[in-house]
Amino acid sequence: MDTRYEKIRFWSLIILVGVSGFSQGMLLPLISIIFEQDGVSSSMNGLNATGLYLGILLISPFMEIPLRKFGYKPLIMFGGLTVVCAFLLFPFLDSFWFWFILRMIIGIGDHTLHFTTQTWITAFTPMQRRGRNLAVYGLSFSLGFAAGPLLANLLEINRSLPFMVASSISLLAWLTVFLLKNEHPEEDTEGASFLGTLRRFKRVAKYAWVAFLPPFGYGFLEASLNGNFPVYALRMDLDVQQVSLILPAFAIGSLVSQIPLGILSDTIGRKRVLLLVLTGGSATFLAAGYIEQSAVGLFAAIFIAGMFVGSTFSLGMSYMTDLLPAQLLPAGNIIFGVVFSIGSISGPFFGGLAIQYMPNGNFLLILGLMLALVIIAVSLFQPKNETEKKGMQSSLELHPE
Repeated sequence: MDTRYEKIRFWSLIILVGVSGFSQGMLLPLISIIFEQDGVSSSMNGLNATGLYLGILLISPFMEIPLRKFGYKPLIMFGGLTVVCAFLLFPFLDSFWFWFILRMIIGIGDHTLHFTTQTWITAFTPMQRRGRNLAVYGLSFSLGFAAGPLLANLLEINRSLPFMVASSISLLAWLTVFLLKNEHPEEDTEGASFLGTLRRFKRVAKYAWVAFLPPFGYGFLEASLNGNFPVYALRMDLDVQQVSLILPAFAIGSLVSQIPLGILSDTIGRKRVLLLVLTGGSATFLAAGYIEQSAVGLFAAIFIAGMFVGSTFSLGMSYMTDLLPAQLLPAGNIIFGVVFSIGSISGPFFGGLAIQYMPNGNFLLILGLMLALVIIAVSLFQPKNETEKKGMQSSLELHPE
C-alpha cells in the first residue's frame, strides 16, 4: 500500500479518536456541574453519567457483524454523525431523563467510532511498533479529554454554547473520513454471524482476560474523576474555574508519559510496564486522599496519577493484541469496550455513593483501592507461551467450534 496513504489513514484515525476524547471529556464534567448547580443529588448525578456507558454496552454485542459485512469506513461515518446530531439536541430540552437518553445515543455513536478506529489501527500496526502506535492513539484521546473540560467555562456565556461548539468540532473531524478507503477485518472461519461472535468472545476471554482489567480500571478512574470530582470539589469550596483547571491534570499527566511508556512496553514487555504504572497510580490516589484541602496539592496528585495510569487504556490494548491472533481482534476490541464501559458505569456510581456516605466524601481512596485489586490480578496472570499461541491459531483456522 502507498506509504503516503498509510500516513493519511493513521493520522485521520488519530484525529477522530482525539475528538471522541474531547466530546467525552467535555460531556461528563459539564453535565455534572449543571446538575450540581440545579440541586440534583450526587448519586443521581452519577447515575445520569452512566447513560453514556450504558449506550456502549447496548451496542457492543452487535458491532462485529456490521464491521465484517460493511467494513471500517461506513461504521466510522455512522458513529461520527450520531455524535454530531446528539450534541445538537441537548439545548432543545433541559430534562434529566432526556439528557440521559442523549448520553446513551452518544455512547452508541462514540463506541462505534472508538471500536472501529482501534480495531483498524491494531489490525494494520506491526508488532514492533504496536506499543508506540497505540500510545499515540491513547495520547490523542488524552489530549482531547484534557481539552474537553475547558468548555465548561462557556456556561458563563450561554448554557447551550458548549454543546454547539462540541457538535461543530465533531463535524469537522467526521469530514476526514472521506479521505479514507474502505477496508475489512481479516476473515474468520466462523463468518459474520451472532453465534460466531459469541464463540469468538469465549476464546478471547479464555486467552486474554487479563488485558481487559487495565481498561476497566481506566474507565473507572476516568468516569469517576470527570463525573464525581466536580461535585466533590464544589463541596470542598473550590469554584468552577478551579475544577476546570484541575480536571485536565489527569489527562495532561498521561501526555507526558504515554509515548515513553508505550515504547518501553515494546522493549521490556507489557506486563512489567502495567505493574509499574498500576502500582504508582494506586499509591498516588491513596496519598491524594490526605491532601484534599489543597487545590494545588490535588492538581499535583492527579497529574502524577495521570503520568502513571493515564496509559493503561493503550497499554491494555497493546497487551490484548499481543495475546490474540488477528482474526480475534474485532471480538477482542468489543470486549475491551464493554469492560471499559463497565468500569465507567461503576466509577461514577460508587464515587457518588462515596461522596454521599463516606466521611468527608473522599472518593479518591476508592480509586486507589480499585487499582490495588487490578495489580493483584495482573501479577498472577501467566501468558500463554508461543507453542500454545500457535496451537490456538491452528485451532481457529482448522477446527472452529
